[in-house]
Amino acid sequence: MYKIGDKKLINAWAFYDWANSVYSLVISTAVFPLYYSAVTKGKTVRFLGMDWEHPDSLYSYALSFSFLVVALISPILSGIADYTGSKKKFMKFFCWLGGLSVAALYFFDGVDTVWIGIWFTILASIGFWASWVFYNAYLPEIALPEQQDRASAKGFIYGYIGSVILLLINLGMIMFPDTLGITTGMASRLSFVMVGIWWIGFAQITFRKLPDDIYNKQPDNDYIWKGYKELQIVFKEVLNYTTLKRFLLAFFFLSIGVQTIILMAAIFGSSELGLPSVNMIITILLVQIVAIFGAFFFSRFSDRYGNFTALKVTIGIWMLVCFAAFMLDKNQENVALYFYGLGGLLGLVQGAIQSLTRSTYSKLLPETEDHATYFSFYDVTEKIAIVLGTAVYGALYAITNSMQWSVLCLAVFFLISFIILSTLKKTKYVE
Repeated sequence: MYKIGDKKLINAWAFYDWANSVYSLVISTAVFPLYYSAVTKGKTVRFLGMDWEHPDSLYSYALSFSFLVVALISPILSGIADYTGSKKKFMKFFCWLGGLSVAALYFFDGVDTVWIGIWFTILASIGFWASWVFYNAYLPEIALPEQQDRASAKGFIYGYIGSVILLLINLGMIMFPDTLGITTGMASRLSFVMVGIWWIGFAQITFRKLPDDIYNKQPDNDYIWKGYKELQIVFKEVLNYTTLKRFLLAFFFLSIGVQTIILMAAIFGSSELGLPSVNMIITILLVQIVAIFGAFFFSRFSDRYGNFTALKVTIGIWMLVCFAAFMLDKNQENVALYFYGLGGLLGLVQGAIQSLTRSTYSKLLPETEDHATYFSFYDVTEKIAIVLGTAVYGALYAITNSMQWSVLCLAVFFLISFIILSTLKKTKYVE
């Protein structure tokens, strides 16, 4: 029986983070990028009838394209989902799309099969981010406003723990393949299959508990047009709610900084500071572990001091991260230790700010049945921020030939977000 605020329901919802976060860590951040670079390093690859002398740029373009697709389709699909009451069906579809696509990366075994790696990278990314929209949209439906900070944090905590466990297993396979009687490349490819099985398998725990249609909607056959109308209505409502509109603007600017740093941190460490892959992996693990405690601490901090205050504190720390990264130099003694410290500081606020922005947005929503559509605007805001942030980062790097100036520039976006948040008025559930 469906009951908002039920602890078992909240736990089941949060468990989807445990299921799908292995994609963001193992595939997006750690194992797959290293495998892709190893397979294509120093080689020209052919894709879509063109020769690519710089395969890393092809991989970057593939991810950007996937973000663009999600930004285009999620609003209209969310409108349809809200009109038909079918969030769970859409969430399941994109979960299976993402999980099966990740597993299919197993067949990317050399330069001749780069096309498999690129196409399934795109599909896996679409599956991950699109399912995330519908997952987030359940938050105001499974948790009461006073529970949402902790519920959101619980999701990220589950995600960090689960992804670290699988990453350690995968790293053990990759570092000691002889014990399994396989090659390092095969160990990496088996890791992709394990991610797909983990994602789809553990997601079933969530799907068994999540309600299908709590509003008992009775849609007609013209659901595509009605879904589009639903989108138009919500867009106008967003523009009329001043606090919600300004919060989305603040979220846009902080997302430019947050998502760009998350995506570019490993490249900054390896290219700008000259750190080897082992240092990158250690730092990635450190960030994930510290993020568990950061998400927990700031969920309690927001309970006591309010969401806006907690967010401004995390933004202040993010600006400190930018300044600290700017001061690092590869010629410094013990630069690896400084980078670890920077990773720890980053971990403290990475999960915290993502958790808090999700729960704060959820609390700011008006009384509505259109949660998926509202959260699609949240998601599109983040995707546009990623595109803009990485573009600014790359442009500054091209101009200055130094990633440090690019990182320093991101502090400006955090400052703008801080200023906007400072103008927001307290609401019934958000202070």
